[in-house]
Amino acid sequence: MTVKQVITAEMRKDAIQQSGGVFIFPGFCDVHVHYREPGFSYKETIESGSRAAARGGYTAVCAMPNLNPVPDSLPHLAEEEALIRAAGDITAVYPYAALTVGEKGQEAADLEGLAPRVIAFSDDGKGVQSESMMRSLMERCRKLGKIIAAHCEDETLVRGGYIHDGIYAREHGHRGICSESEWGPIARDIRLAKETGCAYHVCHISCKESVELIRQAKKNGVDITCETGPHYLLMDENDLQEDGRFRMNPPIRAKEDREALLEGLLDGTIDMIATDHAPHSAEEKSRGLAGSAFGIVGLETAFPVLYTGLVRTGILPLERLIDLMAFRPRERFGIPLDAGDRTEWDLGREYEIDPAEFLSKGRATPFAGRKVFGRCMRTVHNGKTVYEETAK
Repeated sequence: MTVKQVITAEMRKDAIQQSGGVFIFPGFCDVHVHYREPGFSYKETIESGSRAAARGGYTAVCAMPNLNPVPDSLPHLAEEEALIRAAGDITAVYPYAALTVGEKGQEAADLEGLAPRVIAFSDDGKGVQSESMMRSLMERCRKLGKIIAAHCEDETLVRGGYIHDGIYAREHGHRGICSESEWGPIARDIRLAKETGCAYHVCHISCKESVELIRQAKKNGVDITCETGPHYLLMDENDLQEDGRFRMNPPIRAKEDREALLEGLLDGTIDMIATDHAPHSAEEKSRGLAGSAFGIVGLETAFPVLYTGLVRTGILPLERLIDLMAFRPRERFGIPLDAGDRTEWDLGREYEIDPAEFLSKGRATPFAGRKVFGRCMRTVHNGKTVYEETAK
């Protein structure tokens, strides 16, 4: 069964400490990253991704399974596990396993064999298109006590789109992705989760309809949580540029969607913030909005952009941001918080985000050039300093 991580009131009370000009927080936890190994190490390795995570204040991450081979069986998972061990304990890395063989949606993966060794199940990057398949997967995951973390995308509604189907797409001649391609599968899965009793988590929600569906599902007692990313909270289609660093899936949507996400964050509908850190090579991101690969990096920018855009502007208390980035992910996914895991920040430090400084192999971020406050000075994991800012 899924083990609940107990976060006590005392832990939350002591979540923010200060020593001189440095603020000390619990190590952050990201339940949605892509580390690209095995299979795509030219984009990222577990080691480079972990170093980027440590620089961003993270001491635990959950790695998605769109790899080669896909971890859909014990032998395939073992290849990823060996690479995690070889990378060293920079941060804790918890692998997901795929829901279906090859993430193709046709045949269930070895859920029973994989369950004891993975944090949860997901076909992230692809939505499970078949309702009968998703029902069967939910029934089995409920018996196993494992969460299904769903990438919700109806492929019949995408129609070759790659940015939000809104004003920017129409004015600049781009193919749009409609919001229903996201909220339609969420509505289906909420019904199935209620029928089966499966623990269900929705990845990277981006539109207002998704927020309302999840809000109502929670009121109706469905075992559901969700995440959104910093770029969906801080940007909308008015911020788009003709650059591959603005192409991600789901896309940055309209102003009213961003406002609904912020409302959902404030009222507790949205449970946590995850980066969906998805590095690609420079060449893969150099083909503009129409031709670039989907995905941006986020581990090294998440806290400073959120602190600057939400906390310093008075939208969100600092304590709540720490809850969303450190405690709530651990509670839902049963990820332990080591007593010594912490991250230290100079919140008064202002600087411009420069991808050339990233420790990730990926450089594509829509926040490049943005002025932010908050610099990670040090991250400690298992009693060891895994990142420390060097003087320039």
